Amino acid sequence: MTITEVRAPYVEAASHSGEIEGLTVSEATRADADSYVAGTIDADELVDRVRARYGLN
Repeated sequence: MTITEVRAPYVEAASHSGEIEGLTVSEATRADADSYVAGTIDADELVDRVRARYGLN
């Protein structure tokens, strides 16, 4: 399996879970998630970017 095949279902599930709870995934967060799925950033970087975006650092 490729990194994309491994990561994509997890990202999709997390996005879907948020949407079920009434949250909206922003375009910027979706772009970061796409970078994670593609393997250009790791999970720590994804979390850092999202936390910074929402002032949670």
